[in-house]
Amino acid sequence: MATSKMRVQDFLAKLPLFNELSEHELDILAKGTTEVQAARGDIVFHRGEPCVGFHTVVYGQIKLMFVSPTGVEKVVRLIGPGDSFGEALMFLDKAYIVSAQALADTMLLHVAKSVLYAELARQPDFARKMLAGLSQRLHSLMGDVEAYSLRSGTQRVIGYLLKDGHGEDGRPFRLETSKTVIASRLNLTPEHFSRILHDLAAQELIHVKGREITILDMNGLSTYQD
Repeated sequence: MATSKMRVQDFLAKLPLFNELSEHELDILAKGTTEVQAARGDIVFHRGEPCVGFHTVVYGQIKLMFVSPTGVEKVVRLIGPGDSFGEALMFLDKAYIVSAQALADTMLLHVAKSVLYAELARQPDFARKMLAGLSQRLHSLMGDVEAYSLRSGTQRVIGYLLKDGHGEDGRPFRLETSKTVIASRLNLTPEHFSRILHDLAAQELIHVKGREITILDMNGLSTYQD
């Protein structure tokens, strides 16, 4: 079902990037915004294709990945509802350096570069918010580099398990995607990722049932992070 212009405006207004814009300004952005429907497994774009705007996820999940000539993939980032991607390449007038694939049935909004540039010219505060968002993305990337370089595989897995408020003992939560994808995101092999989960479960720090994880001893897990 097509998304109405008003629904597009309402969604854009909830994004941190656009939440200070007026109704008229949101209306302008909505005119340059298109809906993209992607079924699970669909490729949203391939590496090397031109970047003529940026995407934000309404629902579903997207993975950004590198794919080697032999078909081996490395997951760079997982994108969920309310998150956006592609802004930096849009500003650089560069082609996509990664490919994007839907991990679930997903709806995205694509905001065209042309309409966004016009709004940036009129709104200095809008430019500031975009810079803040890109800076936060860079900060997160540097954190990933630090984790891959200085933290053990077990520390990386525990950091992932404790993120987003999952650190409450006894409350199960579901992994956001497959263990294979998460392992790639953490720069681990699937076998290493599964072995770490098994070892943590054997120590009665967590309980694992398929993709459902229960934290049994948050303090015990936290000692690995020191």
